[in-house]
Formats: sequence, structure tokens, C-alpha cells
Amino acid sequence: MTDPRLTRLAASLPATVPFVGPETMEREAGEAFRARLGANESVFGPSPKAVAAMEKAAAESWKYGDSLSHDLRHAIAAYHDVDPAHVLVGEGIDGILGNLVRLTVAEGGAVVTSAGAYPTFNYHVTGFGGTLHKVPFRGDHEDPDALVDKAVETGAKLVYISNPDNPMGSWHDGATVAAMLDRLPDTCLLVLDEAYADFAPEEAIPDIAPTDTRVIRTRTFSKAYGLAGARVGYAIGPVDLIAAFDRVRNHFGMTRVSQDGAVAALADRDWLEKVCRDVERSKARMSEIAAGNGLRALPSATNFVAIDCGRDGGFAREVMLALIARGVFVRMPGVSPLDRCIRITCGTDGDMDVLAETLPLALEDAARNVR
Repeated sequence: MTDPRLTRLAASLPATVPFVGPETMEREAGEAFRARLGANESVFGPSPKAVAAMEKAAAESWKYGDSLSHDLRHAIAAYHDVDPAHVLVGEGIDGILGNLVRLTVAEGGAVVTSAGAYPTFNYHVTGFGGTLHKVPFRGDHEDPDALVDKAVETGAKLVYISNPDNPMGSWHDGATVAAMLDRLPDTCLLVLDEAYADFAPEEAIPDIAPTDTRVIRTRTFSKAYGLAGARVGYAIGPVDLIAAFDRVRNHFGMTRVSQDGAVAALADRDWLEKVCRDVERSKARMSEIAAGNGLRALPSATNFVAIDCGRDGGFAREVMLALIARGVFVRMPGVSPLDRCIRITCGTDGDMDVLAETLPLALEDAARNVR
């Protein structure tokens, strides 16, 4: 029975979340995963300097965090060589996306994304009553032309693209992404999710001025910086749009511990470079493991690899479930034909050893279960 106190919109929503967390799976299984390779976290961890900064800040957790995230915002601005007025700090990219949708999408408003792209963005759009319009991937890439065409057709307020992409790990060159802006309707904003930019080749990052009113770019400390549990993201965009977030954001949502950890992480370039090297080594090992089992690892500009299981989504799902049953947490894309793949986060040498041990057994299980 639906609670009569809910709004009409809230009552119409499914009581689901975009992802089932690994902790939930572990509780249900009664044991911990041997290798946690499904959420695109950085198993290589945060910078020791970030850990030290967070430990120091923990003693002052009785204080609210700085509501303006002044030090972190200025550090991000200096890193990107932009004015701090162009920078917004929020509770991960997810928190920023939720507030962006709240600011720009009225009930029934059109929003364009790719079928199979980041489901949490869709969750926010649906939660505020927006109408999602999805276009298919083109091959293993999001399709910039189709996204723009659909935005023009529907009069969309937002059009979302991730570059590099999740869940396939693919990317477009920056010029291709920047060219989308000239074709968007005047009332449409490009939401450019660059969560994996730290792993991407230089040519994948578009040259877009922070003053450009047609785009907002989002980044995160959850991936390369190893601070997924600290929930720190940021956006770069035009001053008026960034300022508008003050109308709706949770002003004390950023903890003191998270802010200080992110400032220290951003300053430790040596650690970031080490993590990126570790990721490249892990991707190479995954490609070898996949090839050794007759599978293909797709090229990736992220900290994960999509492995083509060579059949349809039903078979790939059986492979994923068999890996989970053997203590290896992985995920897979949610729509065809992307769902022919399983998606595996980069890990330590030990993690890759576990994957090499369990993947052939999972493939055998899947072959028995799917005829």
C-alpha cells in the first residue's frame, strides 16, 4: 500500500536504487569478496598524504565542514587554471547531478542520454519528474550526433554524455565532444561527465572555456584519487550556473574530513601518477587473461575493462553471476548489445591472480547453464 502522504510523483516511482552495493551482496552471501572489482573504485587507495590529512581532520569532526569548501574549491581552480567562481564542490558527481536536474528540469521536461549510460543520472531525472529520451550507442561508443539530434527533436534541457565512457571504457577525441556544443539548442545544456578523465589520453579532453554557457563538466575524487568513500566531486561551468547551485545544494554536505583529504590528494601528483601506472598494468594483465580464455578486452581509457564474452547478454550475465559466486565482484552493462560484456575494475596483482583463477571456471559454469 502506498503511503497517502507521498506526492503523486513520489508515489509513482519504483522503490529501487541504481546499483546493488557489494556490501549487500556480502551480507547475503555471508562472506566477503575475494576481489572487489565491480564498482570502479581505486583498490590502490588514496594518497598517504590524503590519509594523514583526513586523520588530522577527524579530530575536528565536531565542527561542521566549511559550507563554501573554500580551500578545496581554490585548489581545484588553481589546478585547472580557472577562477574559483567557475568551480562547484559537491557530494560526488552523483550529488552534483541531482542538484543540476533539480535546478533545470521541470516535471515532464525532456532530457537526453544514451541507452546503457550511467543509470544514476537517469535516477535523478526520473526522481524530479523529467522525461528521459535515450539513443543507442554506436558500436561501443556513445553517439554524439544522435544525442544532439534527439536534443533538437525533443527540445531537451539537458543532454548527458560521459567521456571517457562508462560502462564500455571508450572515448571520443575532445574535438568531437566540443563540436556538439555548436549544434545544441540554445536552451539545452551539455552535461559532460569526465569522471575518468585522469586515466584518459590527452586528446580525449576537449578545450572548452569555463565561461562557455552551453556546458557543465563534472570530475570526481572517487576514481584515480581513491576517495570514493569520501564523496567528493566537482563541476566546472559558467559563473551564473555555478552560483545557482546555492539555491538548492546541501550547504553542509561536504565534511571537513572529505575536504581536507581531497586538498591533500590533489596536491600529491606523484601518487596520482603511480595509480595511473598501476591501472595500466592491471589493464594489460586483464587483456592477457581475457585472451587466454578466448575472450576480447575492449580498449579502455578508464580504470576498468569491458570484456566481450562473445555471446549475448544472457551468457554474459551467467559469467558475471558465476564470478560473484566465486567471490569476485564484477558488473555488466544493462542493455543489448553492450550486455555481451562484463565490466571489471582494475586491481592489484593479487586481484588479477584471483580473476585468472576464477574466470575459466565461470565460463565453464555459464556454458553449462546457457545452451
